[in-house]
Amino acid sequence: MSTTAKYIFVTGGVTSSLGKGIIAASLAQLLQARGFKVTIQKFDPYLNIDPGTLNPYEHGECYVTDDGAETDLDLGHYERFLNVRTSQANNVTTGRIYNNVITKERKGEYLGKTVQVIPHITDEIKRNIFLLGESGEYDFIITEIGGCVGDIESLPFIEAVRQVKWELGPNSSMVIHLTLIPYLKAAKELKTKPTQHSVKELLEAGIQPDILVCRTEMPLPMDIRKKMALFCNVHLNSVIEAMDADTIYDVPILMRKEKLDERVLAKLKATSKEEPVLEQWKNFLGKLKNPVNEVNVGLVGKYVSLPDAYKSIAEAFVHAGAENDCKVNVKWISSEEVTKESVDHILKNLDGVLVAPGFGERGLEGKIETIRYVRENKVPFFGICLGMQCAVVEFARNVLGLEASSTELNPKTKNPVIDMMEEQKKITIKGGTMRLGSYDCKLKKGTKAYAAYGESLIHERHRHRYEFNNKYLDQMEHAGLKAVGVNPESNLVEVVELKDHPWYVGVQYHPELKSTVLNPHPLFVKFVEAALEHKKIKA
Repeated sequence: MSTTAKYIFVTGGVTSSLGKGIIAASLAQLLQARGFKVTIQKFDPYLNIDPGTLNPYEHGECYVTDDGAETDLDLGHYERFLNVRTSQANNVTTGRIYNNVITKERKGEYLGKTVQVIPHITDEIKRNIFLLGESGEYDFIITEIGGCVGDIESLPFIEAVRQVKWELGPNSSMVIHLTLIPYLKAAKELKTKPTQHSVKELLEAGIQPDILVCRTEMPLPMDIRKKMALFCNVHLNSVIEAMDADTIYDVPILMRKEKLDERVLAKLKATSKEEPVLEQWKNFLGKLKNPVNEVNVGLVGKYVSLPDAYKSIAEAFVHAGAENDCKVNVKWISSEEVTKESVDHILKNLDGVLVAPGFGERGLEGKIETIRYVRENKVPFFGICLGMQCAVVEFARNVLGLEASSTELNPKTKNPVIDMMEEQKKITIKGGTMRLGSYDCKLKKGTKAYAAYGESLIHERHRHRYEFNNKYLDQMEHAGLKAVGVNPESNLVEVVELKDHPWYVGVQYHPELKSTVLNPHPLFVKFVEAALEHKKIKA
């Protein structure tokens, strides 16, 4: 192993969902703002090979990279904060580690040795840790270890981190431990004991954290900081306060105030000639917090009780809203609640409607009814993946008068206007077998999609098994639903637009996955613009 990169590990204790991904992304942003090249990877301790087969209620959205990897939603945060593309190498699960080791064992690569957690599993974890550093492309590689210290499934990862720290030495690697300082209202006290126990767990595994980042509802007074520094054996100025923030995009600025980046550079003996350049980030925050206008946009989907299931869409609205000096109020609407009787009551006060991606039959009819309403009432509409497919079904039924459906909804439909892709029909294994990753799309000039992108050849990420059935293309286009974006190789319809409608765009791909703070996605920007225009007309 040869690498010049420095490695930063982010672990968590006390409870999950403290925001390790946001802290990792914020630190990476600060280092990047100083001119360093940074990437982040996530190690997840669950046994699934990837989150592709997980229910969004279990794990939030499944994020897809350019190279077709189905990954944890934290990779979305990494891309949104850093504006740098991630890949398969940036997300590794216990399942993938064990799968790799067992595959090697079956091939006889261990020469008859007994295969064990140490050294074989930990060596495979280390191989994946160092993979990104071998290119020589990065100055810093931040590795987030999922779960909590002390979890049984996290132990091999923690042991691998211990070994890496030992192998690389003190100036090439370090550990940041994110923990919780709970505030007991009855006692009116901040409590450090959970953090002390969490650090003790790490010490028992052979790791002394270098920096403590403390999630807290209240400011940390100096006596609490001193107590934690003393009992957790860290330097006083390495106890970092992470107060609850109004928005995740505040966190890099808050971490800068706490000098997290300076402590990291000092610990790793890395020199930076410049202060972090954060003007663009601050401009974005200024627009985000001081909107001139606001719009109400409905997000119609079947997983709305867990907004993390649509995390990238929610964040794309934040980026597009700031770009338009506008606050986007997202109204989360369960597609199962939308019926012919309820649709007007549910949607009548909205300035725009997005019909979200998803899988399976549940809630599909509600999405189709939603689209009928926005089409007839000229409300700005944005359909993504299944949302675009529902738009095609709705048009076929209510404009063409066909007894139509998607074969996903009804395998025996007379008119399968949406059908399973030909290459998908023989597939029986679910994981990692959809049309995944980045594909080309050729846009027609003079369309809303072309106006948004400003170019005719675009590249967007996909995650689907079903597609527009080209047998119905002429019929659809003749009636006014135009295919304005097509994959040049497969002729797969990627973008549809409705003639004589203020803004009605359906896309087969997932534009939300490429929206970042510094590059809001053009389709979301134009959709919010259309919603603003619709609001003015209504007024």
